[in-house]
Amino acid sequence: MTTSTATVGRLTALGRAEITLLVRNRSALFVALLMPALMVGAIKGSLGNLDLDGTGLTVAGTVMTSGIGMALLFVVHMNLVSAYVARREDLVLKRLRTGEASDTEILTGTALPSAAVALAQCAALLVAGAAFFGLGAPERPELLVAGVLVGIVMMAALAAATAAVTRTVESAQITTLPFFLVSSLGSGLFLPLEVLPERVAAVCEFLPMTGVMTLVRTGWLGGADTGEVTWALGAALAWIGLAVFAVRRWFRWEPRR
Repeated sequence: MTTSTATVGRLTALGRAEITLLVRNRSALFVALLMPALMVGAIKGSLGNLDLDGTGLTVAGTVMTSGIGMALLFVVHMNLVSAYVARREDLVLKRLRTGEASDTEILTGTALPSAAVALAQCAALLVAGAAFFGLGAPERPELLVAGVLVGIVMMAALAAATAAVTRTVESAQITTLPFFLVSSLGSGLFLPLEVLPERVAAVCEFLPMTGVMTLVRTGWLGGADTGEVTWALGAALAWIGLAVFAVRRWFRWEPRR
């Protein structure tokens, strides 16, 4: 058996075990499947009285692209923080490290079910946007795909980094809250950056989710120029690099006592 085949086999086994645990955990399943849809309704309500004239945006386009951001936040980031902490405290991660799987394979295998659910929800949002909101096909599908994939990798890496400072599964609701609030309010999910004061919007460009949302919105709706897309992709990749460094430096494989 080649190295690549063995790696795929280990990732498949880890992913299968993780999806079984996800299905058995009703609260985690609720967050993964239903919470993004509920947040889309909340976003639509927040945009109801907002004047988007002159921004080049529509309520429907903003709501549906924000839904993709919410799927990444809830399904990947928030769900994975709890999963990593639970597996660590139950000694699952410690036992897995005694086998053939590498550290990267263990973390990736744990993240695979969340990534799959997030991709399915993003696809459902695309279909709903075309069928019910008249948004049509993506203007630049390669950027939309890049934004979603980069977002999944970023959320998984940041989830592992957040798990390093999370003591229990219960406290994950607290440690994930700052990132959720900052991303929701500062990365254009609840309020597009175009309606914020110029200086505030300039600062928000440096937030982790902002680059991802720029790629997603440009890919689906168009609008951003090459310079903005390049900046968004570069910023997102830089955050992934920082998150990976944090994981390598501070991630805990044994229970915090």
